[in-house]
Parts: sequence; structure tokens; C-alpha cells
Amino acid sequence: MEKYCFGVDVGGTSVKIGLFKTDGAIVEKWEIPTRTADGGKDILPDTAASILNKMKERKIGAQDVAGAGVGAPGPIDGNGTVHVAVNLGWGVFNIPQVMSELLGGIPVKAANDANVAALGEMWKGGGQGCENLVMVTLGTGVGGGIIYEGHIISGSTGSGGEIGHIHVKDDETIPCNCHNYGCLEQYTSATGIARLAREKLAADSRESAMRKDNVSAKTVFDAVKTGDALAIEVAEEFGEILGKALAGVAGVVNPEVFVIGGGVSRAGRILFDFIEKNYKKYAFVGCHNAKFELATLGNDAGIYGAAKLVLE
Repeated sequence: MEKYCFGVDVGGTSVKIGLFKTDGAIVEKWEIPTRTADGGKDILPDTAASILNKMKERKIGAQDVAGAGVGAPGPIDGNGTVHVAVNLGWGVFNIPQVMSELLGGIPVKAANDANVAALGEMWKGGGQGCENLVMVTLGTGVGGGIIYEGHIISGSTGSGGEIGHIHVKDDETIPCNCHNYGCLEQYTSATGIARLAREKLAADSRESAMRKDNVSAKTVFDAVKTGDALAIEVAEEFGEILGKALAGVAGVVNPEVFVIGGGVSRAGRILFDFIEKNYKKYAFVGCHNAKFELATLGNDAGIYGAAKLVLE
């Protein structure tokens, strides 16, 4: 009977790898550099070599391995075909096919990294016990992942769950990184929250703890915790935009829980004071009972979710 599986989270600077028992207990985790030169041709061979070396070191035979899951950036469809991964230099190819050959036939599955992180949080993190979940990652951008009845919704080209690029404002003049205008991540990511703060400070002369050279999302929520009036107004704007967008998502997938992760989530549950009331204001009545929880796996969500991919 298979005893182990591997979870791989391919990032722009490092590849995180986890060795797990099939019950979800992590045995060991480590990282290797991501070599993106020459179209990222060395990334999967390096990863496979690292996995095979670990198996040799721990005397694990191929018959003891259920498989390896891979999470990577970019749209990846349900068959594991990546359609583009700009940060890695990848074009279109089937990740499981290539990786399985490199691993000597060990089964491989692959999915988008944000979707995989959502699966990890469902399995062993903030969404544990729920099979219908939406994860929202508030970092430099806004990532998303949707889990329906325990499975990732990837969509026809792997673009399912791109919550950060829901259109929320019509009058935006600055383009998003995706080249559209008025995307959710322009206002509710860490950089978006800092932008809202700068605009508020420029338009209002009241004193505020946010008046620093490099205002950040952390600056805003640290000030909120002290009762700073301007910071609270910024947080209210953030919560209105994000709560309304998540209400729209709920009307489509009706999750049991929204799991909030990323750097902004370090502010803690105070975020929910601003998100949840606006969510309930706009959500369909049948979706009102969705819970809000903080992600708990941090940077390990990707390797947990990737491991879970091959255990489904």
C-alpha cells in the first residue's frame, strides 16, 4: 500500500517540496532554486532530481509513492496543461506528462498555484472540515481559488478562481497588471490598500498615524487598531469593495467558508469587521451564513494542496 506522496509548489525564485504520508502528515520539506533561464527548461528536471534523491536518501521505493502534485503559476487546465507561465518562461505543455517521465512513471497531477493553496487550506488549514470553499489571497496582488465538493474548479483553460481580476470600478484610469482597468486587486491587495490610503491622505488634512513616507497595508491596519479615523475610513472602503465582490462570487458557488490569506491577513480577524458586514449587505440571502476564516498554513499551503491533488 502506498505510504507517501510529494507536494511541489513552483515559485519564481524557489521550488518548495514536501514529503508527506498519505494521511497528510508532513515528513520533511525543503526548497531548491528556480532556474528560469532558457524558458525554464531546467525547473521540472531539477525538481524531479531532488525528489528522486530524497527517495534514495530515505530508502523509499516507487511502489511506496502515491504520486507527486505540482502547483505552478498561470492558467493550468484540468488535464494539467499550462497555457502560459510568464514568470517561469513556460509556454504550453502538459506538466504531468513531462514530470511523470522524469520521475520514472510515478503519477503526477498539476494545477494553478492559488487553486492548489486553496485545496491545502481545505485539507489541513483554515477551511478544514469544509468541502465548498473560496480562498482569497491578499498579497502584492489578489489571488483566488475555488473548491467545490472537495475539488478545484479550474475552468476550461485553468482561469477559474481569478478573483483578483473581477471588474469592480468603471472609472479607473490606471491599468491593472492584467492590462484591464478597475480590477479588484487594484484596491484590495496590499498595494491597493496602500493606494487607497495615499488617496485619502491627499484629500483630507486631518492628522493620522498613516502619515508616513511609505504607507503600507500594515500601516493602515495598525492605525485602525488605535482608532485612527482616517485609517478606519480606508478600511471601510476596502471592506466595501471586497465584501461586494465576494457576495457576487458567493452567488455563483455558494461556499461554506471564505479563507483569507496573504500578507494582509496578518492584520488578523479585524479584517472581517470590514469585509463581513459588506458581504452580508450584498449577498443573496441563501449565502449569508458563509463563514470567514484566516488561512493557517502560510507558505506551506501550496505543498499541502499539491500533495492532496494526487490523493483525491
